[in-house]
Amino acid sequence: MSVDWAAYDVEQVRLMAEQCIVVDHDDRPLNGDSKENCHLMTNIEKGLLHRAFSVFIFNSEGKLLLQQRADEKITFPGYFTNTCCSHPLMTAEETEEEDQIGARRAAQRKLEHELGIPPSQVPLDRLEYLTRIHYLAPSDGLWGEHEIDYIFIYQGEVECNPNPNEVKSIRYVSKAELQEIFATADQKGMSLTPWFRLIVEKFLYKWWDNLDNLKAFKDVNTIHRMLPQ
Repeated sequence: MSVDWAAYDVEQVRLMAEQCIVVDHDDRPLNGDSKENCHLMTNIEKGLLHRAFSVFIFNSEGKLLLQQRADEKITFPGYFTNTCCSHPLMTAEETEEEDQIGARRAAQRKLEHELGIPPSQVPLDRLEYLTRIHYLAPSDGLWGEHEIDYIFIYQGEVECNPNPNEVKSIRYVSKAELQEIFATADQKGMSLTPWFRLIVEKFLYKWWDNLDNLKAFKDVNTIHRMLPQ
């Protein structure tokens, strides 16, 4: 499919050449392919699936850091979502699988790129891995997501300096405030990313209640299939 790149932000177009990790249904790596190819709905409809991650950062008060995606983003522009969500790349460092270290490195890299959080403030061994979800969601008629998404939680204080090409706004919310956002988003015209909705509605609140005991919820083996019926 021919894409009219002139309609998009130059930096975001550049990032579409990055090589994502293409995986099979069981998250076994197959090869690398461009971010562009992995997000075109024509390819997704043929089954193209790639690896991703989602990070949820909580501060010492137990509030969750949300971001609003920049209007420049090609998929889900202006949507509100969890702290950071992106993709490990097809590199030696980010394809390494033991203890999810490749996805951890990718998360640390993107937290700095998107939010300006220094890597020293999010040590790899303090990114708590919880589980994986497999989901599919269109963004518009052209683009979408089809991912096996590694979910990480970090609790601690971080310094943010958001990249305006990636992040439009950030805010910390309490559990009650997030519940209010989810209850009123549609009426307020507030768009929430589909993976954020899935993770919040199925998992997040029980994790939130147990931030001091997350290891009890760690599930290395399961891939939760959360696909459209």
